[in-house]
Parts: sequence; C-alpha cells; structure tokens
Amino acid sequence: MPSHRYSDVYHKVSVPLTQRQWPANRITAAPLWVPVDLRDGNQALAEPMDPDRKRRFFELMVAMGYKEIEVGYPSASQTDFDFVRLIGTAGLAPEDVTIVVFTPARRDLIERTVASVAGLTNDVVIHMYTATAPVWRDVVLGRSRAEVAELIRDAGRDILELAGDRANIRFEFSPEVFMLTEPDYVLEVCDSMTTLWDATPRRPVILNLPATVEVATPNVYADQIEYMHRNLSRRDSVILSVHPHNDRGTGVACAELAVLAGAQRVEGCVFGNGERTGNVDIATLALNLHAQGVDPMIDFSDIDAIRRTVEYCTRMPVPERHPYVGDLVYTAFSGTHQDAIKKGFAEHRDRATRLHRSEREIPWQVPYLPIDPADVGRSYDAVIRVNSQSGKGGIAYLLHTEYDLDLPRRLQIDFAHHVQRHTDDTGAEVTAATLLALLTATYSPASSRIRLLDSIVRKEQLHLTLDVDGRPTEYRIPVATPAESLASLLTESGTDIEVLAVTRHPRPDGSTVAYLEYRTAGNTRWAIGFGDTAATAAVAAIVAAAELAVPEQHPVDVH
Repeated sequence: MPSHRYSDVYHKVSVPLTQRQWPANRITAAPLWVPVDLRDGNQALAEPMDPDRKRRFFELMVAMGYKEIEVGYPSASQTDFDFVRLIGTAGLAPEDVTIVVFTPARRDLIERTVASVAGLTNDVVIHMYTATAPVWRDVVLGRSRAEVAELIRDAGRDILELAGDRANIRFEFSPEVFMLTEPDYVLEVCDSMTTLWDATPRRPVILNLPATVEVATPNVYADQIEYMHRNLSRRDSVILSVHPHNDRGTGVACAELAVLAGAQRVEGCVFGNGERTGNVDIATLALNLHAQGVDPMIDFSDIDAIRRTVEYCTRMPVPERHPYVGDLVYTAFSGTHQDAIKKGFAEHRDRATRLHRSEREIPWQVPYLPIDPADVGRSYDAVIRVNSQSGKGGIAYLLHTEYDLDLPRRLQIDFAHHVQRHTDDTGAEVTAATLLALLTATYSPASSRIRLLDSIVRKEQLHLTLDVDGRPTEYRIPVATPAESLASLLTESGTDIEVLAVTRHPRPDGSTVAYLEYRTAGNTRWAIGFGDTAATAAVAAIVAAAELAVPEQHPVDVH
C-alpha cells in the first residue's frame, strides 16, 4: 500500500501543551448530550427523513430525556425549514428542551435560519459554522487567515443584528475542521466570537470544536481540547463543546478524552449515524458512563424500542455487534465464556439471597457482561446460544433457563460430546428446543423392551406393573431406593445395570426429573427419567437405561 503518500499529521495538529492534566482526570458526571441526528445524521442518509420520520425521531429524543436537540438546517431545504416551524406551531418541544438550528456563515442563510425559529418560546441556539483549517481555507474558501476570520466576524454581526435582541436565543460557533486548524488561530477566532457576542455566565456562548475528520489518535484531540479549555478568554462564559467524527474508528475515545480535558457538551448521533464512518455514538458514550456507575442522564432502559424507531426513521439497520444495542452483544457462543457467565449468574443469585435483597439491587459482577442486560430492557433468553464453538456451560444454561433441568456436571460433559457431533454435522446454531430433543433422544428414549403399566405407593413400597419383553410383571420395591432395587430385579430379564448415582430434583410444574449414572457391560453411561414423584422418575430412568443397554437399536436423530 502506498503509505508514503500520507504525511504524519501529528506535528501539524499538536499544541504547545506540556503539563497536561486530562490523563489524571475522571468523568464523574454526564456532559450535556446534543443529538444531531435530525441535521448532521439526516444529511448523511441516502434517503433523508420525511416529515413523519423527523417528527417520530424528535419525539423519541424528547422521551429519552435529551434537553438540547439540533433539529435541522433550515436554510438547506424547505423540509427542514417546515419541520423547525412545526416544532413551534404543534408544540412538540417541552419548555425545558432547547432547540438548535444550524447555519453557514452567510447572511442570506442566517436570515432564513432566524426566520425558522420566529415565534418559538423555547430556548434556541443558532449554531454557525465556518471551516478554518489551512486546506479548507486555501482549496474550499480561497481566503487567507485574516479573510476567513473577518468572514466569521461579519456573520457573527449578522446574527446579532437579526436575533441578538431575543432573550431566548443564544449563539454557538464551530470552527469546522478544528483538529487541523493552527492552535493560535483557532483560539484567536473563538475569542473574537465570545467578545463579539458578549458571552457572560448568564448568557454563555457555545464553542463547538469538531473533529470533522479524524486524523490523529484520541490523545492528540484531548491535548487540543485542554489547550483551548485552559487558554480561552471568558472561560466561565463559554460552554465548551465537541463534535467528534469516526474516520479512524476512535470517535468514542475522542469524546471521552475530550470530556476529561474540559469539554462540557458532546454532539453526536444516537447510534453514531453520520457522514463517512459516522458521528460519535451517544448511546455508547452514555452507557459507558452507566457501566462505570455514573448516571448518563439519558434513558436507554428500552434500547430495542429506541433501535426500532431509529431504524425506521433512518432506513438503516443497527449492526448485530453494535455496542450495547446490537442483537448479539450480550450473547456468548464460546464455551469458556458461557461457562463463566453461567457461574456468574449463579453466584449473583446466591449473593442476592445471602444479602436478602433482589438481584436488581446488588452490584453487578458477572463475567463478560459489563452491564446487566436487563438495564436496557433485554431478557436473559439470548445471553447464551449454542453452536459448534460452545461447551457444556452454555448447554446446561439453556436447558436450565428454558426447561428447569439442572444436569449434573458429569452428565453435562457427556452430553456436550453429543451436541458437538450434532453441530459439526449440521453446521447450525442449536436452539433450546433442539437441545431438549437431543437430550431425551440420547438419554430417555421411548422404550420398546420395558414399559411401565402402573405404579402406586403402599406402606413405603412402590408397587409396579411392568411389561418386560411382552410379559406383564409385578414388582414391589422400597420407595427409598427405587432405582437400585429395580435394577437388581431386572437382572433376571438379562438387563445388566449397576447403579452408580441417582440425582433428582423437582420442576416448577410439580414433576420430578431423575439423572441416573450407571455401568453396563463395563461402560459408564447416563439415563434420564421423568415422573410425577421422585420414585417414579427414578424408575423411568432405570427403564430408559434398560432400553439404552442395546444402543444399536436406538440411533439418535433430532433433525
């Protein structure tokens, strides 16, 4: 690959910062989130949102708790202009939600933008932008540093003239391509805007510093943000904002480090939609905070409903491995992961019991799951799924959660071999229903040699009537040792079964399952029986073992 064509940009974007403070900082509170899905995200769609989709998206973001929402680019299209007007005429925005509108630094477009928010009683932010980086100045704008600075100030004066007397309107400036702009120049331009707009603590100016195109590692962006944070004039009258894109795939890291470096506000899209590789993903940022014990101040408790709305509005699917919201992000196929998760869930339940608290009240400490899926409205049904990469832990977990079957460990190991053969043959994922069918076919087949005709308990004895090779036979065995006693009696019919262990447990439907470990013809095997009582379940396990004693008659087929 022709890597020599690309110069190292680090030296171009580095800032004169030596004793940086951001590496030692910690995020202890959520920044102000500003979703730009209706503007920046909408511009990046092959089919921009129609009015119905824009309204549904806006109402979703209000319901999630966003307090500042960028709603459009009113000078770019009639659709955007009309939607901004609709917010006011239809009363779509609660009083505590600030509406942001976006405009280039050009008077006619500013006039159109100001007209779109006429009559809005909510707080409004007019967001003006101009590219400031050298390549953009030279190639796109064809202006010098001084000329671009004057262009920005002229547009700032236009905004003051057209909207400066409205108490509910504040101002935002973005030096587009901030991360490639000379530090001294961008500082000069930003300071000139806070002076022009007379930024005060009561009416602060938003300075938004975008990583319009990611060109360096996140630590470089953090240095740039900290440099601005420490050197801006009127700092107490500035809301320092960032708008990272994701060209290098590190937009989330850039935003997190920028907050450590002094940013107070983050612009992005709910699931990271945006030009090229997208804007920063607010869901990931917010739930990263949640996973660290910090309230994200945005409600993702029904993340699948949010995803469905976003997918409808954007006509774009959310990938299965997308952090926190993807279909498979809480799912383990790997055997080692499944075993750890299974044990983690069991320990979590036990800890809740010991503390006499609900499982939702105690600290979350389950391997491989950074947050409880229930926090975002997910059930545990798909946490473990079985394929050819899975092991006994995942198999046992599915059988327990779906069918209340607690397989003994040695049976788990034995059954895992059967499942492995099945998945190798089919190459497909195995559902819980397929696992149950395979389990019963392997360890509890319908018997052709021995059938239980009747059973009743009388005076600590189990009275059985069995059909053994076509001959009805009555047996009386102790209720306390039904498996051992029946196995001994069946030796008379030529069935060699030595009981090694019997494990039984009740099921929620009132039935009992018995797991029988036995030896026959020198081999250790397993059988399973189901019954209304512990005794009849053990008898059923012995009957299954007797049937399995002639294995060639019982090929396992669950296809």
